[in-house]
Parts: sequence; structure tokens; C-alpha cells
Amino acid sequence: MNRQQRRTPPKHSAKQSDKTPSADTPSASRGDTPATYFKAGLRLLQAGQLAEAEKCGREALAIDAGHADSLHLMGLLAFASKQFDLAIEWFAQAIRQNPDVADYFSNLGTVLQQQDRLEEAIKSFDRALQLKPDFTAVWYKLGQILHQLKRLDEAVLSFDQALTTDPNHLEAANVSAVLHFEAERYEEAIARLDRSLQINPGQGGAVQLKGICLLRLKRYEEALPECSKALALAPQDAEAAHNVGLALHKLGRNEEALVYFDRALALNPRFLLSLSMRGTSFQELHRFDEAIASFDCAVAIDPEFADAHWNAALLRLLIGDFAAGWVGREWGRKVSALGFVDRQFTQPMWLGEAPIAGKTILLHSDEGFGDTIQFSRYATLVAQLGARVILEVQDALHPLLAGLEGVSLCLPKTGVTPPEFDLHCPLSSLPLAFKTRLETIPAMASYLPAPPGALVQQWQARLGAHDRLRIGLVWSGNPAHGNDRNRSMSLSTMSAILDAGASFISLQKDPRPDDQATLLARAEIVDLTSHLTDFVETAALISCLDLVISVDTSVAHLAAAQGRPTWILLPYRPDYRWLLDRDDSPWYPSVRLFRQDASRDYARVIDRVRAELQALIAAFRP
Repeated sequence: MNRQQRRTPPKHSAKQSDKTPSADTPSASRGDTPATYFKAGLRLLQAGQLAEAEKCGREALAIDAGHADSLHLMGLLAFASKQFDLAIEWFAQAIRQNPDVADYFSNLGTVLQQQDRLEEAIKSFDRALQLKPDFTAVWYKLGQILHQLKRLDEAVLSFDQALTTDPNHLEAANVSAVLHFEAERYEEAIARLDRSLQINPGQGGAVQLKGICLLRLKRYEEALPECSKALALAPQDAEAAHNVGLALHKLGRNEEALVYFDRALALNPRFLLSLSMRGTSFQELHRFDEAIASFDCAVAIDPEFADAHWNAALLRLLIGDFAAGWVGREWGRKVSALGFVDRQFTQPMWLGEAPIAGKTILLHSDEGFGDTIQFSRYATLVAQLGARVILEVQDALHPLLAGLEGVSLCLPKTGVTPPEFDLHCPLSSLPLAFKTRLETIPAMASYLPAPPGALVQQWQARLGAHDRLRIGLVWSGNPAHGNDRNRSMSLSTMSAILDAGASFISLQKDPRPDDQATLLARAEIVDLTSHLTDFVETAALISCLDLVISVDTSVAHLAAAQGRPTWILLPYRPDYRWLLDRDDSPWYPSVRLFRQDASRDYARVIDRVRAELQALIAAFRP
């Protein structure tokens, strides 16, 4: 619809004006037709001369009361005068006279939209698009209504269709990009943002959103120049500065990242995310006092800021402050990005305060596989307090943990309803419930049920003669893990130990494409992982090995919890459970830790591992 100057029109009259007509006004004496009056009226409307345009419309209708274009013109004039109900009447009359004109339905839909009669507007726009499928403006307006009605997938289709019919429709490109972003379809959002930036390259907001999409996709090398460009376009934007810092942090360039987090905080001293990420960068640099100060500053500004509580808690656990660390770690349940499983039970949560003898307590997994394996040891301690213990764990771990000492009933998470119970506690809260300190960690040599003997024999047969040291290898973890970039390595990096004169067996599930190619090329590694259908199978295989060498994954926990010799390779800033400056673990007596130094180079770690392996291999006797 043409948006015209808003003026209150004079009272409508069918009588001829006694004023001298303008050059655009036809004269009845010349035998003008309704079409002539209509065209003159349309020109006057476009010029903002609403009163004169109305006279032309009424002259046309005086000649032919059913002239559709003139009825439509009167609707446009009523809309321009904000007489919306009257406009709807005029448009409806025009449609009755000629139901095959897309513009009539388009403008009727626009007035209905103005009146919040949205479902009626959608029907009118749909009819306009049936008559004129490439009607860009209608696709866009339809998208606006669907967006308003929260029918987001349909809205995206409408905006995308507007962009298809007019590749230079900037608003359609931007709104579609935002909707795809909000739906976490970041690749699709980037495609629309690229189109938007082709149309208008100077849009700081579009550049910034593209940078955020790339950050969410973990494409940090590509994100950094986009975030830097956004900051150049908006140098006073604290969020733009923060995003540059975030990209640098993810790339491991933490000294540089601090500059941008400080810049963001200079622009907005209460920018909580920048305070928290600043603390994380300090932590990566092992500047722990400054890291805690940054986290604590964020909490001072907002005592309910769970991210800062969580990050500070993990750091305190890392440096051995278990008293504050376990308490603070409970804040993680309020950080949605962490994926804690919140069961919302009506029964009270037990954190060690009340006696539980004679009670039934449900202990349930709430984090990843490795956490479940590590903290399941506490189930035995809970049973020793006199409680009946029901253990609920991830389906994949259920067969492994079903025979855990002290557990009356072990259940998988899906498909089974727990029986009645009095109390509950998430597994990762049990260290808090038991007030665990470094010196009181329940470090049993082995606490997992032994794998079935028949299964172990099958694996011994698969592996063949035990004439060399058998070493299981895991070089990467779950790519979705927040610290995967730092904790995992490539198989090609680990391959430096393969000439050490041992038998190497892959324990790596779902290797990445490059690693799969290396695995196929390296005959020194025995790959029987197709038989590793669950954790019990993996435990049986591990029981046949002399040593497991692994990055920080669930398999490392599995081997260590079985009491098998396990060497764990750690990034420079390790997970809290491995503490600092030690090569042993108070959680697992059979574990030896190999840590990156400040170079953050796993190749150096592998060199140390290879040197230590030589001594083991030399001492091995078949």
C-alpha cells in the first residue's frame, strides 16, 4: 500500500465542487469516464492532495457506482485518513466488483493487520499471493503477522519467499536471519546475513550477528575477523568488544582476549559476561587470584549470576578449596547451557544434613558419563549410612553399574519409573553431602563390578597372544564438550608413540574423519571398536590391557574406576577434578597424570609419555 500524508478528509459529498478544478481534475463536460477520474484521483493521492483525490473518486462513482478501481481508491483515502473501518468497507466493495486483483486483497489485509484482525489479514494476504505469487510486499507483510503470532517456521518461509522474489529486500533478509538465529539454525542465519551485507555492507548489527553465529558454530578463526569488523563499525559497543575477546579466548589467545574484555568493561563496568569470561581467561593463564577476583566482582554486582558462581567454584576445586568449591558448584544447576538434568522431585533433596537410616534414597545421574562413573562410588557410602539406595543412571551405564556394592536397585533413566522413595540426591552433589575434602576422598582402588568372565575370555581370544605390552588408546572426547578444543588431540599427534614396541588397541569410539583416515593407515593400532557396544564390553576389553592412555574422557574414568593402570593426558588448564601440580590423582590410585606445560603443546606431552613407555616395555615379561 502507498503510505500517504495523514490528514483528516472533508465530509464526503457526491456533489460537484464549485471550485475551479486543477489541471489534474477531469471535467465532466469533456465526457470523462470513471477510469479518467480514477487516474486523476490516484495522482492526487500520490501527491498528498487527499481532498481533491476524494472528489475525483466520488465523481467516478457517481458515473459508475460499481467501478472497482475507484472503490479501491476510496479505501486508500480512508486508510490514509485513519478511518480503518471505512477503508475495510471500501476495499470489500472493490473486491466484490472484481475479485481477481491482488492489490485489493493486499491493501485489505494491511488494514485488517492495522486493526489486529490478524487471522482475517492472513486470509486476505493468502488470496493476494494466489493471484500474484511474486508479490514481494505481501510475502513480507504475511511474515510480519506470522512472526507476531509466534508461528515462526511459517514466518521464516514468508520472509525467505520475499527475499526470493526480491533478492534486494534488506528487511526480509535481516528478519529471516534473526529468526533462524533464534531457532539456532546458524548456518541458515549466516546465509541471510551474507545476502543482507551484500545489499548494505555497512550494517554493524548484521556483521555482529554473523560473528556470533560463527562463535556458536565454534568456527572461531572465521568469527574473529567478523567480530573485529563489527567492533570497528561500532567502537563504543561493549558487546562487540566482548565478542572479539570471546573469539580470542576460544582460539587460546588469552592475553589478547583480556584486552578486549577490559575494553568491554570500560564501556560497561556491569557487563557480567565479560567479567566472567575475563576470569576464565585469567584462569587459562594460571593467574588464579585475578580470576577469582573477576568472578567475585560479577557476583557482587549480581548475586544471582550463576555463571560466575559456577566458574569460581570450579576454580576453587581446582586449587584444592573443596569447602567453598562443592557449595558453589551447586550453582551449575541454574546455568542452562551446562545441561544439568533437573528432575524436579517433590521429595526433599538430601545434602547430608539429616539422618537417612531406614530411609529410601534415589541417587540419580545429572551430568556426563565420566561424572556418573566418578561419583557412583558414593552410593556405597550412602548405603553404609543405613539407607536403601536406588541408583538411576544413563541407559548406557546401567549394565555397568547394576552390581555396584550397596545399591539395592539400579535403574536406567528411560522407560522405568522409580519406586517410592523418601529423599533424593544428584550424584554430583554427593561430595558436598559428605563434606569431601582432599584427605577424605573415598579413593577405592577399584569399585566397579568386575565384567563377566566369559566376556573377558572373548576379548582375550580376540586380542591373541599376550607377548607384548597391551596399551589402549583414546585421543579425543565428545566434540560438543565445552573444552574439547583443548582436551582432545589428533591421532596423528598421538601416533608418535606407536613405534615404542607395544601392542596398541583403539578404545576410541566415533573417531573424527581425519583420525579415521589415520587409523586406517596405521597398522600398528588394532581397531576392534565395532565390538564395543556398551560400557560393559569396554570394561571387559580394558581388563585385558596392561595400560590405558587417554585424554580426559569417560573411558579414562572407566579404566581408573576398575583399578587399571591409566595415564591421563591433560590440557594446561585441566578439569577441576585433576587439581594442579601433581602427577597422581587422589580420586584414582591407579592414575598417572601427564600435563601440558604453558606451551599447550600435546606433542611435548606425548614425548614424555613415550619416554616413560620405554621403561614399561623394557620391564614387560610375556
